[in-house]
Amino acid sequence: MALKDIKGIGPRALALLSKMGILNVEDLVTHYPFRYEVLTRGNLQETEDQAHIIIDGRIESSPILMRFKAGLNKMNFRLVTASGVVGVSIFNRAFLKSQLTVGTGITVLGKYDKKKNVITASEIKMETLSNKAKIEPIYHLTNGLSQKQMATFINMALLMHGNEIPDYIPSSFAKSYNFSNKKTALNILHNPPSEEKLKQATIRLKYEELFAFMFKINYLKQQNKKKNSGIARTIPKDKIEKFIQSLPFVLTEDQKMAVDEILKDLESDGRMNRLLQGDVGSGKTILSFIAMYANALCGYQSALMAPTEILATQHYHNMQSFFEKIDLNIVLLTGSTPKKEKQEIYKELKEGKIDIVIGTHALIQEDVEYANLGLVITDEQHRFGVNQRANLENKGKKPDTLYMSATPIPRTYALTIYGDMDVSTIKTRPEGREKIQTILKKNTEIKEVLSMMLEELKKGHQIYVIAPLIEESENSDLTTVCQLKDQMKLAFGSLFQIDIIHGKMRSEAKELIMQEFLQKKIQILISTTVIEVGVDVPNATMMVIFDANRFGLSTLHQLRGRVGRSNLKSTCILISDSDTKRLSIMESCEDGFVISEEDFKLRGHGDLFGTKQSGDMTFKIANLKQDYKILLQAKKDSEVYLKSKETDQEILKKELIASVQSA
Repeated sequence: MALKDIKGIGPRALALLSKMGILNVEDLVTHYPFRYEVLTRGNLQETEDQAHIIIDGRIESSPILMRFKAGLNKMNFRLVTASGVVGVSIFNRAFLKSQLTVGTGITVLGKYDKKKNVITASEIKMETLSNKAKIEPIYHLTNGLSQKQMATFINMALLMHGNEIPDYIPSSFAKSYNFSNKKTALNILHNPPSEEKLKQATIRLKYEELFAFMFKINYLKQQNKKKNSGIARTIPKDKIEKFIQSLPFVLTEDQKMAVDEILKDLESDGRMNRLLQGDVGSGKTILSFIAMYANALCGYQSALMAPTEILATQHYHNMQSFFEKIDLNIVLLTGSTPKKEKQEIYKELKEGKIDIVIGTHALIQEDVEYANLGLVITDEQHRFGVNQRANLENKGKKPDTLYMSATPIPRTYALTIYGDMDVSTIKTRPEGREKIQTILKKNTEIKEVLSMMLEELKKGHQIYVIAPLIEESENSDLTTVCQLKDQMKLAFGSLFQIDIIHGKMRSEAKELIMQEFLQKKIQILISTTVIEVGVDVPNATMMVIFDANRFGLSTLHQLRGRVGRSNLKSTCILISDSDTKRLSIMESCEDGFVISEEDFKLRGHGDLFGTKQSGDMTFKIANLKQDYKILLQAKKDSEVYLKSKETDQEILKKELIASVQSA
């Protein structure tokens, strides 16, 4: 089902679709509308000045075309409607002139100037409205593609290949819920005949997406249980205790309990499948180091996979520091590791000379082989897809698995997704860390914010400044990283070193800047949310977040956790002129678990788990906040289906399992 075979899709359209992540027919037909426009007849008398209007009629006068400089053109004509004659102006649609003949019925969408009795049209449709309301899908696009083109491509793909699109709802459930087939549901979604039919088709497609997702989760859980005979170890507890006593801090009660649970799992002959979740700065990483040390003492290798090179490098340096007096061979393996060094690491991992490897996705590349991988740890596990995690686990014979997350998961949600996992939770913060003061400010109070920043800088401390965007776009007034850099240089440039970091930079450049910030060569670091995960700079005591209303509470909490990493008093300033009631939760609450529940109620799962980056948490049509009841039913049905023995269902089951293994 290649896109190039769809009638009307040429090389240019193919490139534009690819830019949007639409690479095959299934991607195209599941590129769902993000909203719908209900087209009903407007009335000139009832429409207010400068209001949006949708009105149909017949052209009364031939269009007059005016051309201006720089390719700009404008057409004017009169339209006879049921509520009177109105003038119509439209820009840059000269190509429509030959179609806009006197007497032709059209529908005009645009803004109505009541005084001039003129509609400035944003769109003209070469048809008149029927008596029934028309529901029109609106798609996300990229420059060069129009709504009409996208709709045409999708409908042509459905016409040519609609019957070939995989349908993951077993016939028994489809019959039970009176669901239509997949092709019919897709046709309705892209061409809704009525709001009622659209609602039914949407529920059906949401159920299918959640059913397939829960099937994958439950299948992987089932596979884990089948393979649950693991490595039994006898851990020399005296050496572990000696290491814990040597630490420059005392473990909290929650940390001690989690260590005991992890060590028991490692000693058991069953495979550990544990989620270690803790609030920002609660001290999860040191527990992963203890687990890897215990595993190494028993003669097995450990792999710790982090989502970014910055975080992987930080873990590597921290672990080297903690174990400098202990004979452990610890290496770092990322995409930036030089080729020659990589080959040497591959060789030593295969020969069993390396005890612990810390890295990114580089750990699961095909060339990487382990001699005796006994423990797999994924940090910020929600940022990896189900199968990325499984790929790392499959590098060993039956390794124990520990997942770490600093994103507290709402209890109801955790029960659904992590139903068969053991969960260790750290709620208490390490001793000596003060509460981070959070203050809400408006843009008009920026001078006060700058004064507070100056006081902090004078103490020799460092500051994070956060903006949501990297560069300006036409449709956004958000503060950008580059704008903020200019503003900060005006305020502090002659006295302090200022730099920027963002997701579009090369890994090496990000790493260099983070190292300079850590070494106090940079005093103000302006960033996007790239610094959200795990980065630890003890001397950073202030965070200023611009356009804070644009972030979810959980993201703000994660960002806030980048300061307060020592015994120094720290402050987080949220700058926003709107949504202050929601943001005020941040001033009064420091408990990430409470904040995540609030965020889930307000925003759903997207902000909690990331969107596209999360892999297994990305849905095209389902929304876990709105569709939680559908999710629970899909979970229940997928468990029943997985256990079923019906022969007529085996082909579908194999397709679902194949989709798990190839994802």
